[in-house]
Amino acid sequence: MLKRTIYIGTPTYLKLKDNQLKIEDAITKETKGSVPIEDIAFLVLDHYQITISHQLILALQQNNVAIFSCDESHLPLGLMLPMNGHVEHSERLKNQINCSEPLRKQLWKQTVEVKIFQQKTLLQKYGYLAEPMQDYLTNVKVGDSTNMEGIAAQYYWRQLFDNFTRERDGDVPNNFLNFGYAILRSIVARALVCSGLNPTIGIFHRNKYNPYCLADDIMEPYRAYVDELVLEWINKPFRPTEMSKEAKVHLLKIATKDVKIDGLTRPLLVAVSHTTSSLYKCMIGEQRLIRYPEMS
Repeated sequence: MLKRTIYIGTPTYLKLKDNQLKIEDAITKETKGSVPIEDIAFLVLDHYQITISHQLILALQQNNVAIFSCDESHLPLGLMLPMNGHVEHSERLKNQINCSEPLRKQLWKQTVEVKIFQQKTLLQKYGYLAEPMQDYLTNVKVGDSTNMEGIAAQYYWRQLFDNFTRERDGDVPNNFLNFGYAILRSIVARALVCSGLNPTIGIFHRNKYNPYCLADDIMEPYRAYVDELVLEWINKPFRPTEMSKEAKVHLLKIATKDVKIDGLTRPLLVAVSHTTSSLYKCMIGEQRLIRYPEMS
């Protein structure tokens, strides 16, 4: 069964009862709904007046539920994950730490190649000129030493949006992209933990201030699916610009968006789990390639 993303955006009291998440109105104390804990993958907290019991937090962590809270701009700011999401946690962490540099560079090369392929496919899908992307794809070297990822991204953004500069705090559609990427990052981080991997130890990203280096690595080929959701949203007849509740509901669809992986169509949430599982197999020499989806 596909796990659910629960979004809370009003004053609410959240507690645990009968192994279910109980949602109560903070003012009227009226029960607004309940969800079985085992059905939840993500809990999004997007209001200052949300109270959550510690008992509920423990139950969510025991079921590998990712909890993240949003800031005043309604963008995900904090992410809470269980410390131990796999029974072989210490063994897998040791193998992750001992992953050789040549292997990391090969895995990053494949990751960049898939990311550029996804971007090229999305451009083609929406009728943009995509031929230069094939040249960037062909010229990716081990470890992406020639920075084809960055060069391809410059071309990609110029085609996808008019007069656009990709920035963390920039104008539309940056706000939609930032929200979607934050959700995607959380999905990948959760899957890594469930696969017994530490999201901090990356194969390419190594910023000492970044607690999610590996998540940032592995999410790269999935970014195009967020980009597609953003394109769908900003091309609505009413030309939305604000990060409204409706916009967030649309972007939260990323978890259940259908993607093609290993010749099968699966929800993105499931596909990411296949990706992180295959990543560990690459680290211990059971596979040579990470299993990424293929945009169509």
